[in-house]
Amino acid sequence: MNLETLDAKKKNKNKLNGISHETIGDDHLYTGLETPMRKDAFKLTDKEKKEKISLLFEEIMHVMGLDLTDDSLKGTPDRVAKMYIDEIFSGLNPANKPQVALFENKYQYNQMLVEKDITFYSNCEHHFVPIIGKAHVAYISSGKVIGLSKLNRIVQYYAKRPQVQERLTNQIAEALKDILETEDVAVIIDAKHLCVSSRGIKDDTSSTVTVYYGGKFNTTEKITELQNYLK
Repeated sequence: MNLETLDAKKKNKNKLNGISHETIGDDHLYTGLETPMRKDAFKLTDKEKKEKISLLFEEIMHVMGLDLTDDSLKGTPDRVAKMYIDEIFSGLNPANKPQVALFENKYQYNQMLVEKDITFYSNCEHHFVPIIGKAHVAYISSGKVIGLSKLNRIVQYYAKRPQVQERLTNQIAEALKDILETEDVAVIIDAKHLCVSSRGIKDDTSSTVTVYYGGKFNTTEKITELQNYLK
């Protein structure tokens, strides 16, 4: 593919609903609840994806002028490919979604259950740099409960994909509502975005907070109670 073809292809890609990406710049963009995926996203096996990513990342390194014959760098393309598929973007594959079993609420515990300070690492889908934060999730049982570790696993599953924090918050909430068969779910995320702190405006002190309050949590009384627990 020659440079003119690449340039034309880039101009076509850099349009979203008629708005150029140059106009949008670093502004925040959130297009919907579902992570944008192609219909043929799983046509390739994980092994095939890693092989292709390794070759493509090797090309990126070559374009940047790095010496891929150096002992420190020659394994990097394979390491990056493995990291992308098996680790930091493993949440893109539905096969990795946590299997969650429901149990009867035999304890008859009818107040809110709060799992706080769930550490997660995600990646901003606009610049592919880390989002590092903590999630707090809560629910009120509708007669069923799940194991505590499953709350952590659900957070990690949706975090391990290119993300926007608003989408991450809502995806976790919708998953919990579906699994627990209740609207009484709350999710609070407090995170630092390296696309803000390490580039662009380079503000290292700010963090972003997003919330979801559903059902009984969408009242001043329950919001205050939850916030008191988090303190």
